[in-house]
Amino acid sequence: MDYLPTLPETLSRTTRKYPDREAISYPRKDVRLTYAELDERVDRFANAHRDRGVETGDRVSLLLHNSAEFAVALFGLLRAGAVFNPINYRLAPSEVGYILEDSESTVLIFEAATQETVENGRGEFSTVEEYVYIDDDVEETPAYAVGFHDLLEKSDTTAPSVSIDSTDQYAIMYTSGTTGRPKGVVHSHRDATYHNTLYAGQMGLHFADVGISAMPLYHNAELNCGLLARINLGAKTVILHDFDARRALEVVDEERATHLFVASRIWRQLLETSRELDSFDGSSLSLGVYGAAPMPPSLLEECIETFTEDYATAYGMTEMGPCATFILPFEVREHLESVGRAAPNHEVRIVEPTEDEDPNDPVGPDDTVETGETGEIILRGPPMMKEYWNEPEKTADAIRDGWFFTGDAGYLNEDGYLFLVDRIDDMIISGGENIYPTEIENVLYQYDGVAEAAVIGEADDDWGERVVAYVVPDGELTANELERFCRESDDLAEFKRPRHYEFHEELPRNPSGKIQKYKLRNEN
Repeated sequence: MDYLPTLPETLSRTTRKYPDREAISYPRKDVRLTYAELDERVDRFANAHRDRGVETGDRVSLLLHNSAEFAVALFGLLRAGAVFNPINYRLAPSEVGYILEDSESTVLIFEAATQETVENGRGEFSTVEEYVYIDDDVEETPAYAVGFHDLLEKSDTTAPSVSIDSTDQYAIMYTSGTTGRPKGVVHSHRDATYHNTLYAGQMGLHFADVGISAMPLYHNAELNCGLLARINLGAKTVILHDFDARRALEVVDEERATHLFVASRIWRQLLETSRELDSFDGSSLSLGVYGAAPMPPSLLEECIETFTEDYATAYGMTEMGPCATFILPFEVREHLESVGRAAPNHEVRIVEPTEDEDPNDPVGPDDTVETGETGEIILRGPPMMKEYWNEPEKTADAIRDGWFFTGDAGYLNEDGYLFLVDRIDDMIISGGENIYPTEIENVLYQYDGVAEAAVIGEADDDWGERVVAYVVPDGELTANELERFCRESDDLAEFKRPRHYEFHEELPRNPSGKIQKYKLRNEN
């Protein structure tokens, strides 16, 4: 197997090259760390946990917002040989408890912002033997926890002698759950190093870049495409504890940021907020990256005028890493509706939908459909997950003959560009016709009064399922207006027209910004 360094090795190598370069800026606490200072804190944290009984392969969970301490904890745990398990801080105590128990985490690191969740669920966190609390004031550390900064102060600065191989587990990352209970995705150090190197190369990043980690670091995309990629290069990461559009734009100017990655809908927030600021410059930005959904053409043009000329996007998932395909700046305008072509050393195929497969004759990688025909997207590439934690049957179902079956519906054009259509599970069957909700959502988005839309199938005695549209209006909007618009649209067949409209102030989303349609179905 080709050699790639472990994640702690990438930090060590960067520190030797650029000890005095600034690695981390955390404006919330006015913290600035050079690579040498970061590396020393990582050694201290690793030693603290080895001294307290954490062994190679032990799972340690983080229930944290973004912070400088998050970066120290991540690399410290990995240098100690532990397996990193980031948890979405928006989850309820019972959901956190499920992940802790499923991953068999022995240590939980938390902070003031997540303390209520921990205290409401602690009685059920049966696998957790030690709690580590992050706060500047050690006197505020709960009685059941040990202080993060106290551990650092009392620990040795010598790198621990721990043997870690690039094929060893580095993380269990739980899926964000667009379809229900999350699964633990196991990745190796090699996966992470490969992926962040791939991203940096495709995006043309280098050691002089300054990137902002505005999206959650517990998420696969911000971690791999942000913090890990920049540390591997020797670049600087500016960490925002929580996303705030005004503060993000202020930090762009204060830190002279060159690289910003946020979800497509967040770019709209940034654009609107920039108009409210008297002195926003933004001239330092050289690359904007968007994800979670395509960028509407009008929004892209406005962002180009306001922020930077170059934008890019990618398509991926927890199991494959966030970048199995890329749309790069030189092609983004021409292929705005696409999520790109296969990343280097990756392959994309479209096969018959597994939703329709015969259990006795399962769909395989060679059961491809014609170019331009919609089917299930399958992927193959070096950073594919090892397995679903404790889920051998689901692993075998997802990985077939070396290919990952995504559950996403899409098609390839003649030039190899991939277009997302929907989730296979979201397909609606009405009167024997297959209907992909995204087709209807795209029509609804053409109406000026629609801010957001999500279409699902609802059980119907006559048709099997009927089409229902959930809409977040932008101002005054009625069902009759949308009904008339859809009837008159040349882009929507009559049988695909929504039969009912629901209006909401917001739609449920997972941490990556994708709408959780299963929650909408549960309302009915």
